[in-house]
Amino acid sequence: MSKLKLSLAMGDYDRTRPIHDGRVQIDGVDPISFLQSPEEMFFNAFRHQTCDISEISLSSYCVSLTRDNPPYVAIPVFLSRAFRHSSVYIRNDRGIDTPKDLKGRKIGIAEYQLTANVWVRAILADAGVSPEEIFWVRGGMDKPGRPEKIKLDLPSNINIESAPDGASLNDMLMDGRIDGFIGPRWPRCFREGHPQVSRLWKDGFTAAKNWYDETGIFPIMHVLGVRRSLAEEHPWLPGALLKAFTEAKAMALESLSDTSATKVTMPFVEDVLEVTQEMSNDLWSYGVSSNTKALEYFLKNHYEQGLSTRHLTVDELFHPSTKEAYSL
Repeated sequence: MSKLKLSLAMGDYDRTRPIHDGRVQIDGVDPISFLQSPEEMFFNAFRHQTCDISEISLSSYCVSLTRDNPPYVAIPVFLSRAFRHSSVYIRNDRGIDTPKDLKGRKIGIAEYQLTANVWVRAILADAGVSPEEIFWVRGGMDKPGRPEKIKLDLPSNINIESAPDGASLNDMLMDGRIDGFIGPRWPRCFREGHPQVSRLWKDGFTAAKNWYDETGIFPIMHVLGVRRSLAEEHPWLPGALLKAFTEAKAMALESLSDTSATKVTMPFVEDVLEVTQEMSNDLWSYGVSSNTKALEYFLKNHYEQGLSTRHLTVDELFHPSTKEAYSL
């Protein structure tokens, strides 16, 4: 039997390169792989469903599940995870020192439904700041105008407006028309050292580690999606994808642990690796059971933020064949 020739979109990560370069094979599949940015992958997936298999936004996927004919079904392969305490930027000349100081402020976002923004709003809610207490300004980060990938029908108590025509969020943060910005990418003015723009949590690393110590949650950003019609036609395919991507991640972790010559262009890798191993022996886990707590927390907040029209359950997220595995 010939292999299925399927298109595959994913980010350029150490945990995906073994699949892209062929070191790890997907059983029964001859992939045509594309290494793309999240913005490109997600736009293609949720606007045009261009690829058979795609890394997708967890938030966008959850929105799709509450609507008719969701195009993808997820595999519990979490290609992107990140602590988001370093994703909140503020004007430091506005008296913003704590999360509660964000109440009543104008905060820029590229899209309300971005997974990173869901996680930040969840962290803020735990700190006593609900989404309706902030005025959200949506727009392009560096270029004016950016539509939501998925049309949203938010509750009336969510205060959200579009950035003025011709204005980017970076421009508005620089000149003080907004009080802060939340997003997965840092605003350009912060990277360039604008003196009045800084992070809310000055030490995001420590803040995130403390939050993990309290919650035991490592936030999930992206999942792997396979075209639903393909999974129905080839019920072996989701399991084959989970197996291959798990093998690719193991290969990446083994390489990262070899500190004889650092595999990434950054010092202190072995020190950070030691910290993460103290947090958990399998911090970046795939599969459902070890991630149920994080997923339940996300789904609760996704619903409370007005993005899901009903409270989804973890059981609804993933293809049935990927919820358990054989053992010897």
